[in-house]
Amino acid sequence: MATYAVGDIQGCIKPLKCLLKQVSFNWEEDRLWLVGDLVNRGPDSLKTLRYVYKHRDRITMVLGNHDLHLLAVANGLRKKNRFDTLDKLLLASDREELLDWLRQQPLMHSAQGYTLVHAGLPPMWTLAQAHNYAREVETALRGPDYRKFLASMYGDTPRRWKESLCGYDRLRLITNYLTRMRFVYPNGSLDMASKGSKPNPGCKVAPWFSDKGRETKKERLIFGHWAALEGRAKGKNLYPTDTGCVWGGKLSMYCLDNQQWHSCDCN
Repeated sequence: MATYAVGDIQGCIKPLKCLLKQVSFNWEEDRLWLVGDLVNRGPDSLKTLRYVYKHRDRITMVLGNHDLHLLAVANGLRKKNRFDTLDKLLLASDREELLDWLRQQPLMHSAQGYTLVHAGLPPMWTLAQAHNYAREVETALRGPDYRKFLASMYGDTPRRWKESLCGYDRLRLITNYLTRMRFVYPNGSLDMASKGSKPNPGCKVAPWFSDKGRETKKERLIFGHWAALEGRAKGKNLYPTDTGCVWGGKLSMYCLDNQQWHSCDCN
């Protein structure tokens, strides 16, 4: 039995199947961890979500920003943007079954000495704190008023964490840290403008994982979201899995049991 973690699929189901074949993945014994962003921008969002749902008993996933965007669009709370590739999924006869299952998924998962999260963990949070904050968002998503959360989810403020934050401002910032974060200021504030491998000119920020005082330096973190890193992050215990498959790169997979990496760039 082995456990494999896969980076952002984003509707690219062919490379996913290529990777599973490459490692002779056994659905009876092995487990698959997905780092979020199952859908959008790629060609086969519906097929991907159906495939994951079919094998849900052997899959552990966390939600990414594109998965949350899908839920907001499907509930009429956000308009599609011109780069979205969600039409087939939104028109599917089984969409409600798929989306209801997706809404129940966590934002974080820890097991086997690893933690799975889409974007990362802000430097000032301990692992225990991060799990507690993630549960706040999960409770909102799974509750009867989840549409109110989805409607208030978008926005870049507040940007700096304070324990005193409350309501949807608090939930929005937790969501942004866990699903959208790349660069942070020394005080932990989010830089929501810089998206490449380097910050925008004039921004005195650094990658969230490079903070010398980061509370989770000893935790092994598997994350995605940041294709510009090309699977590289300076520091120990960091496993960046997004290698830009949807942008013409590769889909990457990490085996938790033997620490081996695998990749596939088939189209």
